[in-house]
Amino acid sequence: MKKRYEALLVLNIKGTEENAKEVTERIEGEFQKEGARVEQVQKMDRRQFSYVAGPLDAGYFVNFVFMAEPQAIDKLRARFKLDEEIYRQHIQKVAPKQDRPVRTPRPAKVAV
Repeated sequence: MKKRYEALLVLNIKGTEENAKEVTERIEGEFQKEGARVEQVQKMDRRQFSYVAGPLDAGYFVNFVFMAEPQAIDKLRARFKLDEEIYRQHIQKVAPKQDRPVRTPRPAKVAV
């Protein structure tokens, strides 16, 4: 049974933001190879890190929301760990997408 996940990836695009689109499309293909269905891709632009904990001081942040089997998550993590263009990754399970219920307005109170 597929579950809903969110993956925040920090890309090492080596200073060229034009390369970010190509890398993002390639990563989206990696999700699809594992049988995941990508619902949303949110490109959050290049951001400076609050502290430097490695060789980079900034990265291009991309957020993916997708549906996948739980077994696919370990495969994706292992694949992303070996990818030189992905600097950091964080994948977590999120609540299933639910349709909002239609709210009916309350009757107005009448002052007496």
